Amino acid sequence: MNLASGQVKSPAWADTHSSKVIVRLEQDIFPSIGGKPIAEVTAPVLLVALRRIESRGAIDTAHRAKQTCSQVFRYAIATGRAERDLAADLRGALQSISKQHFKTITDPLKIGSLMRNLHGYSGAFITQCALKLAPLVFVRPGELRRAEWEEIDLERAEWRIPACKMKMKVIHIVPLSRQAVQILTELHPLTGSGKYVFPGARSSSRPMSENTVNAAIRQMGYSKDEMIGHGFRGMASTSLHEQGWPSDIIERQLSHGERNPVKAAYNHAEYLPERRRMIQAWADYLDKLKASAEIISSRAAAG
Repeated sequence: MNLASGQVKSPAWADTHSSKVIVRLEQDIFPSIGGKPIAEVTAPVLLVALRRIESRGAIDTAHRAKQTCSQVFRYAIATGRAERDLAADLRGALQSISKQHFKTITDPLKIGSLMRNLHGYSGAFITQCALKLAPLVFVRPGELRRAEWEEIDLERAEWRIPACKMKMKVIHIVPLSRQAVQILTELHPLTGSGKYVFPGARSSSRPMSENTVNAAIRQMGYSKDEMIGHGFRGMASTSLHEQGWPSDIIERQLSHGERNPVKAAYNHAEYLPERRRMIQAWADYLDKLKASAEIISSRAAAG
């Protein structure tokens, strides 16, 4: 068995992800060591291949390639073709990944102004609803725009996102605040007879475009260096941590949590009562900030 013939596809992987992994290996790993018997590959040889990726500035790709090689080595160990995971021996050998911070707003006064602008947006009603719902649920933009009515139970005030739509491939429960339920209740007569909560402008059989929310934020006067659709997650995370909510509850609501898919399958309802309280408290807090912004604006105009 050589590295190129190892098992690199997990049964839990989507076809698109599998294709990306194979392409990454074919481009960056196989040319150097793909033809070697896996037992003959050494840590320094593997490091040379990874450093070649790193040298072109693709630090994240280098780490991902190392992770995939580790999976191949572990499979080889399980099948008696190798004795150790050489990729694990390279821990700390590559440059650290600079964590990506999505542009967001965390100052309370600025959050209040943002809420006022979201509620005052004069574009399409469906887009209005998406903008107002985004900060209340702080899911990933792709999860929001692909929301389906069959996933949402307005009576239980709950949105259950199927595992196939989630980054970690585990079902995610999103408690809905009273404010979120009101937004969805107002939207239901318009899109409730279709599949998607936020259908596309050109076809109701497709979800809203991935650019719609960001385009609306631009129309409200925020540059891409100030706020983006993904920024609602950072806004909630930063603010809730500052307010003293337990990190475990916040991380579970952000669907970060457990990386083991088997264990995570049993943990999707973890901290659910606490998360319901947090979600409602967060929605009420945003309403207070929005009202404060309106009061300050009114006083300024009167002065």
